[in-house]
Amino acid sequence: MRRAAPAGPPPRRRRFGQHFLHDPAVIRRIVTALHARPGDHLVEIGPGRGALTGELLALEGCTLDAIEIDRDLVRELEARFEDPPRHRLHAADALQFDFAALARARGGPLRIVGNLPYNISTPLLFHLAQALPAVTDMHVMLQREVAARIAAGPGDAGYGRLALMLAPQLRSERLFDLGPGAFRPPPQVWSAVVRLVARPAPLFAVSPNYARVVAAAFSRRRKTLRNALGTLLTREQISACGQDPAARPESITPQGFNTLAQALDRTSARD
Repeated sequence: MRRAAPAGPPPRRRRFGQHFLHDPAVIRRIVTALHARPGDHLVEIGPGRGALTGELLALEGCTLDAIEIDRDLVRELEARFEDPPRHRLHAADALQFDFAALARARGGPLRIVGNLPYNISTPLLFHLAQALPAVTDMHVMLQREVAARIAAGPGDAGYGRLALMLAPQLRSERLFDLGPGAFRPPPQVWSAVVRLVARPAPLFAVSPNYARVVAAAFSRRRKTLRNALGTLLTREQISACGQDPAARPESITPQGFNTLAQALDRTSARD
């Protein structure tokens, strides 16, 4: 009787945006940049086939929680998580994961690391930002274009909603770029490793309407503030905030958008 061929690795699932990191030099650079210390509570998002996971498991005195949505990969990784409760593997969707609850269970804030799936990186960053102060920092791989947008300032080509939503609470630093060959299969784009650190205090007291104003401004990016925010604020209100109604949204600072949002706060309070 013919012996069955040994099972190979689980197939890549395109819907999860899987490109598996494999370059040992890149992995070493990420772990070095992390500067992990005993007592740190690490969380790896998207461990994939475990290339980075092995190095994180070896960090002395740290806990590690890994979050993987692909059940086939979870089965492949399970054998490596043999030290509960210090090391735990979660079969879960990171977009739905309760990071604040995990921080409470671990007894301290979390440090995020991982190769974020490029097809969900922006909503995932917003989800993580909402978990502050349960998350102290992130060392994540992103599409290089997304990394540039995070670091962009007023007037820069990539400046927009992503930078504006993260800037009040997070400091960003682009650490290094890496080419497609660092992954299997190689993506069509270059990537970058970014460090995001929670600020001790927000840059300003963020208005409840800040996200709404930013989203409205960039839903019609090439319009003026007056046209983009016309359903929320009048020309006179925009001027009273010290902003030119004829200015483009991509020229306005985070503090400027917050001032506009505060004007909307006052309008809503009167209604």
